[in-house]
Amino acid sequence: MRWNKLLQPDLILEGSVLNLTPDIIQQYELKGLVLDVDETLVPIKVLSTSVELQQWVQEIRQVATLYLVSNNLSEFRIGNIARSLDLPYYLGAAKPSRRKIRAALSAMNLPAKQVAMVGDRLFTDVLAGNRLGMFTILVEPIVHPDIALRSHPIRNFEVWVSEVMGASISPKKRRFTKRHK
Repeated sequence: MRWNKLLQPDLILEGSVLNLTPDIIQQYELKGLVLDVDETLVPIKVLSTSVELQQWVQEIRQVATLYLVSNNLSEFRIGNIARSLDLPYYLGAAKPSRRKIRAALSAMNLPAKQVAMVGDRLFTDVLAGNRLGMFTILVEPIVHPDIALRSHPIRNFEVWVSEVMGASISPKKRRFTKRHK
């Protein structure tokens, strides 16, 4: 598979993961979501989940099985977040490695094509999901208010490199694209 295809999300959502609705999930016939944690669900270093995120999880679990897969190594932090959302999880995933995402797919008992990898990073979340043949969803990062005004140099670099390589990445627009099989 060419790099531009590996870095191309199937869906780019404007705003945070909270904008991913049951209707969108059903539109793409998805049965499960593998969710990144840091800056996808909570700002980095934050130890707890928001009421809005807890409500979102309750709404989404009505239409899809959910699993957390994080590169973060902190059992204390990721475990607390997972328990507050009542979700199973893997930490230390080393994405774009596929090993722990495969384990999540196996635990969900769903084929990769019916599960979306949802995250805020191209070179970890989107790349790993595309390598497994999953539907990939890129969301804008949720950042702590104290650092919200700072730019995201890593994400900006990833977007720039992806576009140079031929992927069409436009995080400021809502894009719905069908994967060509």
